[in-house]
Amino acid sequence: MTVTSSKAELTHRRVLGVAFPILISNITTPILGAVDTGVVGQLGEAAPIGAVGLGAIIITSIYWFFGFLRMGTVGLTSQALGAREFQEVDALLARVLIAGVVFGLILILIQIPTFWIALAILPGSAEVETLAQQYLGIRIWSAPAAVAIYGITGWLIAHERMLAVLMIQFWTNGLNVILDIWFVLIFDWGVEGVAFATFMAEWSGALLGLFFCRKVLWRKGFVEWEQIFDWGRLLNMALVNRDILLRSLLLQIIFVSFIFLSAEHGDVTLAANQVLLQFLYVATFTLDGFAIAAETLVGQAVGSRNLTFLRRSVLITFGWGLVMSIVLSVAFVVGGVQFIELMTTASEVREQAKAFLIWIFVAPIIGVWAWMLDGIFIGATQTRDMRNMMGVSFIVYWIAVAVLLQVFGDHGLWAALVISFLVRGISLGVCYSKIEAKCVGQPGGYAQNKILQQKD
Repeated sequence: MTVTSSKAELTHRRVLGVAFPILISNITTPILGAVDTGVVGQLGEAAPIGAVGLGAIIITSIYWFFGFLRMGTVGLTSQALGAREFQEVDALLARVLIAGVVFGLILILIQIPTFWIALAILPGSAEVETLAQQYLGIRIWSAPAAVAIYGITGWLIAHERMLAVLMIQFWTNGLNVILDIWFVLIFDWGVEGVAFATFMAEWSGALLGLFFCRKVLWRKGFVEWEQIFDWGRLLNMALVNRDILLRSLLLQIIFVSFIFLSAEHGDVTLAANQVLLQFLYVATFTLDGFAIAAETLVGQAVGSRNLTFLRRSVLITFGWGLVMSIVLSVAFVVGGVQFIELMTTASEVREQAKAFLIWIFVAPIIGVWAWMLDGIFIGATQTRDMRNMMGVSFIVYWIAVAVLLQVFGDHGLWAALVISFLVRGISLGVCYSKIEAKCVGQPGGYAQNKILQQKD
């Protein structure tokens, strides 16, 4: 790919070309979960449904920890492309593949204590736990593929090869659906059939990803071990991924605590908030495409030290994100009540959810600032600030919960969540000038500069 950097070359069409395939790809994820549940539900028993649901939550949560590999790879690879350090671009692909294999093998080796702890935290009946263990015992063997896909996807996104990313997602999920039906409904393999379907789909998805990287992998002299295991660049990659992981953990704690605190206010409140959170998931899935566009373009701008390109990247991606957040908010105003009634028939839950729709109307417009700035900071690999500002919003969230929850009840809980978005957006905005400062100087050498900036 030829790295572009001039103002004229960065168009709205180019940004949309990155964002919309990600949006379409995101839509397929919940569909797969519904198919898994629907297929095993044809067995006519409750235990298999519970086992697949429980097992999927556990294994997905484990793999979720490695999401940092995708985000970190986009930022680092985009910067290497912008700096025209093509040998480093190749080395990054090798590193993420090695990381996928290593982390995957570690997960396989520690599966017994890991699943024991997980089932202790999320217990089920004896039958459900037995079936869940069978499911997990099969799924874990695709761990190297599942983790490697994060890195492969990030590397392809950095090259703006969005069609390849979309095809990997469609192929993996499509094959999973076909094998689900085949193994469960035709072969009658039950829960194990669902697990085998996903196992095979994940390995095939990883192989397809490697196929899309074949020009690099098959090139003579691809493996430059000295470059791949360069200590400075490995340390830089580790620091970037560490910060993203810590940031993501804090964010996950906020959302998990939101559910737990909702449960303390009764089943109706819990159910209503769960329904309302679906609006928020739609918003984040939609805006994620523009955040990823920012990751790619900002990374290229920082790598090439092109301040004009950086500012235009931020302006266009942020502009589209803001427009989409307003569109989503309007859509929630117009169709929010109907969506709630579609999601649940329980009258008490419906009324509770409708009473709190105001937070869903404002959340996308307030949250877009944090979500888009996340993408900008990932692209610039300014992850230390990203981690620290997440820590600030985490602290403010708990202060808001302590102050507002007792006084305003569920409204206070929603206010605390929205306030955490606001604080994250403002605090990241304050740190933005550091990204522009990285665009001063000559292209190249970004990794060494990054290490100096990351030292605590």
